[in-house]
Amino acid sequence: MARHASNLPLHLALAYAALVAYACLHPFTGWQATGLPVFDYLLAPWPRYYRSEDLILNVAGYVPLGFLAAAALSRRIGARGCILAATLAAGLLSLGLETVQNFLPSRVASNLDLGCNLLGALAGALAGAAWGPALFGPQGWLQRWRSRHIVGGYTGDAGLLLLGLWLLTQLTADGLLFGSGDLRHWLALPNPVTFEPERFIRLEAAHVATTVVGVGLFARCIMLAPGLWPIPLLFMLAFGLTTLATFSFFSASEPLVWLTPGARFGLIAGLPLLAVCLRLPRVLQHALAGMAMLAATALVNLMPENPYLPFRSAAAAGHFLNFHGLTAVVTAAWPFLALAYLSALGLWRGEHLAAERRL
Repeated sequence: MARHASNLPLHLALAYAALVAYACLHPFTGWQATGLPVFDYLLAPWPRYYRSEDLILNVAGYVPLGFLAAAALSRRIGARGCILAATLAAGLLSLGLETVQNFLPSRVASNLDLGCNLLGALAGALAGAAWGPALFGPQGWLQRWRSRHIVGGYTGDAGLLLLGLWLLTQLTADGLLFGSGDLRHWLALPNPVTFEPERFIRLEAAHVATTVVGVGLFARCIMLAPGLWPIPLLFMLAFGLTTLATFSFFSASEPLVWLTPGARFGLIAGLPLLAVCLRLPRVLQHALAGMAMLAATALVNLMPENPYLPFRSAAAAGHFLNFHGLTAVVTAAWPFLALAYLSALGLWRGEHLAAERRL
């Protein structure tokens, strides 16, 4: 399975479309019929009130979708065809989501949003037709790098998608570095541990250290070549996205507020520990990746609320409610998806090794 050809842009496009659908329909509550024709919004006049920020976001949100769809289709049809097909597919997705929003009282179906989505998809499709083959084509540099460094076929694509989702979780910026897998909010469970500063710092340091080891070894598990430079790059991207989210959404005056004493101690301990683990045999790295992520998930569910983080409640307000709802559900689910993937990867490698021995 892992040696089959990869269609990474198609898998990325499908994953991105699913994320767009979740963000557009969040919070999925209060469904009701309006009593009006569901397509009336298409003929509505130009809205009296709108914000330029919303227009920009509606355009920008569909640019990656158009780019990835055109890059995926460029292998099968010509440049004009992939531009038209990618724009049409993204437009149909936007039309469907806008129409469904008629049944959500917290959302408003808008022909202006649909037009902005189409414009963004067209811009992305034009870029995807022009540059997609150079990135994702059989001789594209990204495809060549992926073939040399990452497990082949759907197995490698799934691992890369999971790492991309992990980077997405860093945009939650809820005050706890790498804080994925917390189910207490979703299950309405109380905090099992009361807040004490020294205890909180120790728990946070342990959580960050185990997450660094777990995610770093997860990335190593899907890599083929001995070069390890993608792993520090992964963490550099994570730190950059966390800083960007903190600056943009919560605390522009203190974009590094996420670097708490516990986070610093965890990084100081976790990064050297990861370097040591990367020198171990691959089978031990695979086992330690799962153990570290299990430990990190248990620790994050023990962490008490930190009352000294003033922007924790801000994530549920403002213009980024739907985006935060998306990142929140990905953050909660990520370690469980990663653990399931590691189990499947270990099973595949065992079967592959057995087949080679029989030959």
